Amino acid sequence: MASFNPNSFLYKNSTNVFDIAESRMNPSFVPPSSAIDFLTLCNRLKTTKRAGWVKKDVKNPESISDHMYRMGLMALISSDFPGLNRDKCVKMAIVHDIAEAIVGDITPCDGISKEEKNRREKEALDHMCNVLGGGSRAEEIHDLWMEYEENSSLEAKLVKDFDKIEMILQALEYEKDQGKDLEEFFVSTAGKFQTDMGKAWASEIVSRRNKH
Repeated sequence: MASFNPNSFLYKNSTNVFDIAESRMNPSFVPPSSAIDFLTLCNRLKTTKRAGWVKKDVKNPESISDHMYRMGLMALISSDFPGLNRDKCVKMAIVHDIAEAIVGDITPCDGISKEEKNRREKEALDHMCNVLGGGSRAEEIHDLWMEYEENSSLEAKLVKDFDKIEMILQALEYEKDQGKDLEEFFVSTAGKFQTDMGKAWASEIVSRRNKH
């Protein structure tokens, strides 16, 4: 029979009491157990490779989190212009694919309708917000994700452009490094950029590709 450790018992219970008190005083408080459960779930973003590159037999393809991270950097270095909340763009870039930790990277060639893809991802997002324990942090992630999906703000439009820009920049890098022909990724994004910044950055990437 395992021996009883009173110090361990007191620590565990004092932590629970602290969590309850803190959650009442601070709506942004996330219980440590919820935080670690959520972050552990998000590890799948680091280990799941982007499906488009896998299908094209790219060697050592980027993960979902690789893609999200560089989008975050895009938002961080983007120019300020009237009406844009750049900090919000950084946050949106970090969470826009977060549901893929559960559903994976669903691509158009998977034969799943846009409506069904959205339903699965929304269900996954709700689950992840519950894992996080609800509260204002979970609500923020939920609202950012929904705003992006609905393309309902200037920030969402710019981050959607960044999503495409990161993809074609990565395609260009794979073409140069591995000798791949990834024309389809450029074709799929042509004419779909919504912001002047997005159009300018995409044009720069295409220009460099044409010189390659």
